[in-house]
Amino acid sequence: MSEDLEATIRKYALQNAVLYSGKANPKAVQGKVLAESPELRSKVKEVLPLIASIVKEVNVMSPESQYRELEGIDASMLKKEKGERRIGLPMLPGMEKGKVVMRFAPGPSGPLHLGHTRVAILNDDYCRNYDGRFINRMEDTNPEKVDPDAYDMIPQDLEWLGVKVHQTVIQSDRFDVYYDVARKLIEMGKAYVCTCPVEEWRGLKEKCLPCPHRDEDVGATLDKWENMLSGKYEEEKAVLVVKTDLKHPNPAVRDFVGLRIVTSVPHPIKGDRYCVYPMMNLSVAVDDHFLGLTHVLRGKDHLNNTLRQEYIFRYFGWKMPHYTHYGLVRVPEAILKTSIVGRGIRSGEYSGWDDVRLGTVRALAKRGFRPEAIRHFWIDCGIKETDIEFSWDNLYAYNKDLVDKGANRYFFVWDPVRLQIEGAQELRARAPRHPDHPELGDRKFHLTAPIAVQVVGKDLESARQAGKVRLKDLGNVELRDGNAHYLGNDLSVLKEGFRIIHWVPDGSLPASVIMPSGKSMDGFVEPVPQEEEGRVVQFERFGFVKVESVSPKLLAYFTH
Repeated sequence: MSEDLEATIRKYALQNAVLYSGKANPKAVQGKVLAESPELRSKVKEVLPLIASIVKEVNVMSPESQYRELEGIDASMLKKEKGERRIGLPMLPGMEKGKVVMRFAPGPSGPLHLGHTRVAILNDDYCRNYDGRFINRMEDTNPEKVDPDAYDMIPQDLEWLGVKVHQTVIQSDRFDVYYDVARKLIEMGKAYVCTCPVEEWRGLKEKCLPCPHRDEDVGATLDKWENMLSGKYEEEKAVLVVKTDLKHPNPAVRDFVGLRIVTSVPHPIKGDRYCVYPMMNLSVAVDDHFLGLTHVLRGKDHLNNTLRQEYIFRYFGWKMPHYTHYGLVRVPEAILKTSIVGRGIRSGEYSGWDDVRLGTVRALAKRGFRPEAIRHFWIDCGIKETDIEFSWDNLYAYNKDLVDKGANRYFFVWDPVRLQIEGAQELRARAPRHPDHPELGDRKFHLTAPIAVQVVGKDLESARQAGKVRLKDLGNVELRDGNAHYLGNDLSVLKEGFRIIHWVPDGSLPASVIMPSGKSMDGFVEPVPQEEEGRVVQFERFGFVKVESVSPKLLAYFTH
């Protein structure tokens, strides 16, 4: 690890200690280090031990020493900035309390997935910090990709995420606004109706040459426009094109299609009321203006779109929002594309939008993720231009911090094998419901002869090689002759290297845990009270799970 990295870690460890009573929190330091250097996220497992070591060094220093050292590094870090919540979201140009208006613009092709949550949460966080307005704008002007159920599912997902929506706008309700702007662009000489074959038009602009219709007089263009609106053209036979600069060095920015004809697919909520549909670059620019957007967050893959949309703002003399383009994110091991998921649901491959194999918000909620964990993850990632890879391990860590303190513990045995215990007439065991909350009491077990337990098959196989094993909280046994022979309950055997394995009494409740792969892990679980339904618990040595039901068998979904 470089000296620069060590200096960065120490700087934030000192700051966290100075601001919080002399004790730095490794998690808080980790968040700030990764926010400043997002390229380290792929190496987080290597960085964590260094953070822990430096935090330990800082925490043994006196508060006065911490203060003096940080003052020598950067005195501005000695005080919290007013209103600062978490590092990662800097103030954007022109942001004023009570005047910020931002938007989230999903296409209603299905519910939200993990990728959508990034821009929704970042916009929401800015609006909360600056008393702004958050607009949820449904961009449904491509009827082929609209799922009518999404109009309800998206607001439900935003609510679960904790995103506060002040206004909902549906673009298909605004066609008259787009038509009015299109007509004005024609009258200004800034748009034309092209009836060339698509490839011919595209080939001309790639050569910086005008379409033959580009310079037609306004009257002729308006006649063509009215013919488009009245349905006299078939699909792909006419488009309204917004003029830009045919000599622009970037071919993607040269003249772009503003509206097209769609007649083959009726709109799911508008039917065949309209046959001319706005393209994204026109509708987005128009709505960003008329809805009063002050700031727009978008991925850097929209850089060309921003350049196109600027032309519309300039033609009308509209004030442009401040655009921030952040780096792209790759989400490994996640099925996100709604068209693929939709087909899978219709074919029966997936049980629904909340199938745990998916990366939808609904699937994450079903598995027991907390919305705050997703929020913390994205805010700590920030809005830098660097591309990032989504880290499931980091999300798991954020979620564990939230659920661990409230997750009761239970024994779960998967792929079980029955083990007979000889040499004892009765055995008693008790295990804490939660190791950090003794006030919750213990889980108590009372086994009487003939005594048998269920253990994990692989655990038993490994234990046979050692010969002796400790059944957690129950006692020590020696494995021979196919059975377990009771050796007592002396904890000192742990110093001898006795392996500890989990168990449940023979005859325990059957249980199935559905894994993110869709595979079911089947076995037995100790009694779990009904009030745990809908909650996250921890199956010791297995992981956190969200309990769906406890009767007639326990069904749970693996969280992490």
